[in-house]
Amino acid sequence: QVQLVESGGGLVQAGESLRLSCAASGGSFSAYRMAWFRQAPGKEREIVAGITWDGGSTDYADSVKGRFTISRDNAKNTVYLQMNSLKPEDTAVYYCAATRRYSPLTMRHGINAPAGYDSWGQGTQVTVSS
Repeated sequence: QVQLVESGGGLVQAGESLRLSCAASGGSFSAYRMAWFRQAPGKEREIVAGITWDGGSTDYADSVKGRFTISRDNAKNTVYLQMNSLKPEDTAVYYCAATRRYSPLTMRHGINAPAGYDSWGQGTQVTVSS
């Protein structure tokens, strides 16, 4: 039910920063766990970061810990991914995803699998050059 639109991707050099935004509409944003996934060409979609319904807890893939920060502003119905110290291996299409609390998909597949999320954005390209 919730609609997600990502923005903020682009082309940057290694070591630079980007901030991705995901604007949600059509649902109760505060009731959703939010996450960022990414998918590089020829690779499976992988979890990057997740944040709980109230923003009280976050988790990150090992590859981005210390460099990326996920946050949410429920008043603005927006989730962010601040990406610092970008590396060429961060190059991918980044997707925003949402899953409602007690979602059967999440209970079946978990919070780290794409299949565990109810709603998806269209993706935004992030390219990091050396």
